[in-house]
Amino acid sequence: MGGFSLFHWLILGILILLLFGGNRFSAMMGDVAKGLKSFKQGLSDDDEEAKRKAEEARRIGSPERPIDVTPNPRVADPVTPPPSDTTPR
Repeated sequence: MGGFSLFHWLILGILILLLFGGNRFSAMMGDVAKGLKSFKQGLSDDDEEAKRKAEEARRIGSPERPIDVTPNPRVADPVTPPPSDTTPR
């Protein structure tokens, strides 16, 4: 009266194999496995995307090295005219 016994599970398995056939049943299980693999890959892609965004936000929020704002002496001053070329040709 309780649950299924081993004998009941064997009969159920044989009926499923007869109904779907061995080849079709294995093809369906292959499709289920592919679906699970795709699902897991999608989850890991989402995790990688979240990690990349968090790393980018951390990098933008606190730069690894301070920004150098000292003037570069090699850059020409836009206010003063460039020196005249006094070399003979």
